[in-house]
Amino acid sequence: MSAPAPSPLAIVDAEPLPRQEEVLTPAALAFVAELHRRFTPRRDELLARRAERRAEIARTSTLDFLPETAAIRADDSWKVAPAPAALNDRRVEITGPTDRKMTINALNSGAKVWLADFEDASAPTWENVILGQLNMTDAYERRIDFTDERTGKSYALKDAGELATVVMRPRGWHLNERHLTDADGAPVPGALVDFGLYFFHNAQRLIDLGKGPYFYLPKTESHLEARLWNEIFVFAQDYVGVPQGTVRATVLIETITAAYEMEEILYELRDHASGLNAGRWDYLFSIVKNFRDGGQKFVLPDRNLVTMTAPFMRAYTELLVRTCHKRGAHAIGGMAAFIPSRKDAEVNKVAFEKVRADKDREAGDGFDGSWVAHPDLVPIALESFDKVLGDRPNQKDRLREDVSVAAGDLIAIDSLDAKPTYDGLVNAVQVGIRYIEAWLRGLGAVAIFNLMEDAATAEISRSQIWQWINAGVVFADGTPATAELAREVAAAELAAIRAEIGEEAFAAGKWQQAHDLLLQVSLDADYADFLTLPAYEQLR
Repeated sequence: MSAPAPSPLAIVDAEPLPRQEEVLTPAALAFVAELHRRFTPRRDELLARRAERRAEIARTSTLDFLPETAAIRADDSWKVAPAPAALNDRRVEITGPTDRKMTINALNSGAKVWLADFEDASAPTWENVILGQLNMTDAYERRIDFTDERTGKSYALKDAGELATVVMRPRGWHLNERHLTDADGAPVPGALVDFGLYFFHNAQRLIDLGKGPYFYLPKTESHLEARLWNEIFVFAQDYVGVPQGTVRATVLIETITAAYEMEEILYELRDHASGLNAGRWDYLFSIVKNFRDGGQKFVLPDRNLVTMTAPFMRAYTELLVRTCHKRGAHAIGGMAAFIPSRKDAEVNKVAFEKVRADKDREAGDGFDGSWVAHPDLVPIALESFDKVLGDRPNQKDRLREDVSVAAGDLIAIDSLDAKPTYDGLVNAVQVGIRYIEAWLRGLGAVAIFNLMEDAATAEISRSQIWQWINAGVVFADGTPATAELAREVAAAELAAIRAEIGEEAFAAGKWQQAHDLLLQVSLDADYADFLTLPAYEQLR
């Protein structure tokens, strides 16, 4: 007996968008519906498992490598699939949302790879979700251009040989797409919407271009979640009739639990795996989230004081390089988030030196590539990796067998000398309010204080406020971190923003909403797993 036809999906509470019928075709929606029918129940089980694991960490305040998968780690014989030509050299990757201007600029940037982001750098408005898909297809068909209404400047794609290879990032497992529901009124997971529409429309196009389809997988917390993605890839390739093994996935190791399962994650995806990436801000957010009631030894200082040279961060990144190269996968480094200033050459000079030092360290440690947030940083990162790689596409032959990381090394937060500061609290409030306000207006990648911030930034900001208050942190001047203090700082910041931008602009924005939401997720006794869950309820 053949499988039942998938239930049609309903588009709910969404204003029609120009050309949306090109994305939301009956055939594409049938594919997404079938993904939803087959895989959402397992997604739901895995989300429940996350909660169980978090409760266990709360009880024990520890983590370890999994005894039940020791044989996978001990077996030196397995490797991931060889990298396709378009993903063999990844020495610089640029990240950003999929609006029309960014799509052109990222593809033209000179980076080897563009992380086309439907996740943390994109607020999931219906417009961003659907028009982002349209922009990707238009780019592959070379029918994309853009003229900035404000400046009159026009943007167009360079020759095909000069364009970055696209690696698309769908939303994490925890987010639903409320505008697409099944016959029972249940929303489809955002990850399946983003992946499904993109894969259905572009898999064959990308194969014809010799460039995909390739994916970044965010917020993964276990090898079982990687296994689910692998099952989705196998089904999807059969469904649209492309060869098995065509898909390649790079997994972001941006949760503390995933750091203990790097080899297992690669193993589950081994026929489709391309590499692992070190995602700094989400990783710190995950540490705070999981160990938030573990006492003083797990209290993180100001986020800007936690550099990649901190012992527990070194353990994480060096283990990632060793793991990837042992298994034939690419190791991709972290983000250079600096946004160059056109007004302040001195700011640029200092920042460029920091970026160069960061990328020199990553290249020296054995990473095969790294991320930048702005096209002006591409040459700096390229120079760092060119010095080490020369004409080689990567350095996967550097096995880093000198690296030995014990389970406790990854959570040795108290190895840091730095302590939380009052200025750190102020910065967390400032960045949190400013980012959330932009997100509620549909912007996911936001320049704040010369840094490109995304949702991970807001997560670490609100998590640190929550942790410092609940851990009873006292700043160096004797001031205790309290809910009252956070409210005072937030009120002062709101008043400062009003004075800075004027009453009209203030009223036109979503500043009060952002202020209230930041305080809600920073001060509520029940810690919200993700800021974007309550924020999504307010996103229009």
